[in-house]
Amino acid sequence: MLRKLKLLIMCSILSCSTTTTDAQESIYDIKINSITGEKIDLSEFKGKKILFVNVASECGFTKQYTGLEELHQLYKDKLVVIGVPCNQFGAQEPGNDEEIIKFCKENYRVSFLLTEKIEVKGEGIHPLYKWLCKKEINGKSNSTVKWNFEKYLVDEKGEFVNYFYSTTKPMSSKIVDLLK
Repeated sequence: MLRKLKLLIMCSILSCSTTTTDAQESIYDIKINSITGEKIDLSEFKGKKILFVNVASECGFTKQYTGLEELHQLYKDKLVVIGVPCNQFGAQEPGNDEEIIKFCKENYRVSFLLTEKIEVKGEGIHPLYKWLCKKEINGKSNSTVKWNFEKYLVDEKGEFVNYFYSTTKPMSSKIVDLLK
């Protein structure tokens, strides 16, 4: 009888320590570098939403840099926009880090955070995009990045919210309504 009581107490204690998300790991534990080589500590963004966008300089959607910068400026008190350069779609991000920085600053006055160039799909997929695209890791949804400028939103607690295709503009009500 005493053994059953101890087991019941242990089970009760263990269940109290579970979290409210079904995520297998925290977005805040993922390692990624900025485009200038510094480590980005995603946990510094706890309390803010994060919008991850795979970006490219030579894409038909590249003009969305303007909307991303506008979103960044309007909501920077509650949103972190992170551009993630990727060359996997039509080789539309061929530049090196310096060329990407120069392009973004000169053409779109980008001031939001840019990461190192990574792969967002396939065998070389970066752990960030594994988390964003796999329900068994993020606890919410499966997706596949189909093209440049797809957007992935994470909430203030680091939980996956939703993703948006390239055709969804950064200032779309689909995104902005989730920021209010």
